[in-house]
Amino acid sequence: MENGKEVTIYDIAKRLSISAATVSRGLQDHPAVSKKTKRKINDMAYEMGYRTNQFARNLRQQQTKTIGVLVHELKSSFITSVLAGIEKITATAGYDIVIAHSSESAQKEAANARNLFNKRVDGLIASLSFDTTDLDHFQPFADKGVPVIFFDRVEQTGQNTVVVIDNAKCGYIATSHLIEQGCKRIAHITSSLRRNVYALRHKGYQDALADNNIPFDESLVVISALSEQAAVDATTQILSMKPLPDGIFVTNDFVAAVCIRTLKEQGIRIPEDIAIVGFNNDAIGTLIEPALTTIDYPGMDMGEIAARNMIDHLKGVSPIHHTSTIVVRSQLIVRESSLKKQYP
Repeated sequence: MENGKEVTIYDIAKRLSISAATVSRGLQDHPAVSKKTKRKINDMAYEMGYRTNQFARNLRQQQTKTIGVLVHELKSSFITSVLAGIEKITATAGYDIVIAHSSESAQKEAANARNLFNKRVDGLIASLSFDTTDLDHFQPFADKGVPVIFFDRVEQTGQNTVVVIDNAKCGYIATSHLIEQGCKRIAHITSSLRRNVYALRHKGYQDALADNNIPFDESLVVISALSEQAAVDATTQILSMKPLPDGIFVTNDFVAAVCIRTLKEQGIRIPEDIAIVGFNNDAIGTLIEPALTTIDYPGMDMGEIAARNMIDHLKGVSPIHHTSTIVVRSQLIVRESSLKKQYP
């Protein structure tokens, strides 16, 4: 950069007494330019502080080489692992990512979607907020032919490409495990049933009860936010139940950890009095005492799969089919918090 001004190919051409077209071709490693001339051009470009205007070049090619990522929060270790998976794939493919988060607000989600659309992202990978009720704000992407892939929190209407785990099956496995440990009165701490992840885990919980001839009791289901105070309040609600549950299936590990702490403060033994299963396999699950039984939710895999499908589509390798559902593997990880059987 000379005198604070951005160096152009014309400045390089003037210094080398060659045409700007030759400089341009040399910087792009064009075969028509000799190796010797290319070396001269690149050496001079480096010496003068020339920076390739990748943005302008991409716009000329009708792409920005950026992918928008819209998430509902950034504090979750699950979301962090998804972002790591996305970035691993996009960086290798030469794409940048632009991250926006809705803070669980449909209004902010819509504003962020509009902003990412105006930034001309080549594609969008999104997870919906708690109170999103329609997908109208994603319609401009469809109208312009910009691909959108939803992950984790999605609308499973068959109209979109989604990357999910089998939430109903996981809810069933978690609840069945508690039943196998001898639990007969199982509470369920969950979140907004408007979101697919919580509605399907709830369905799995109900199905496991039904298959084991345990009547479903709506009073044992506690709908909670995912904050610490909401988790304390949910646990307090459970402590007021008569009789106390002997098992709890919690659809979030952080909430499960707060639940265990709050129960222990009230003299409840885990798992002797109440066995607990969480969900997500967050790091906190191995830090609490007793360690938390949970469902492994491989965020890194989910991010990689979503990004790989997006990149393949953008490169024309494997076009996205708008009705496809990609299911990522998941499994139960058994730890001390649920092992009631070892305490006769």
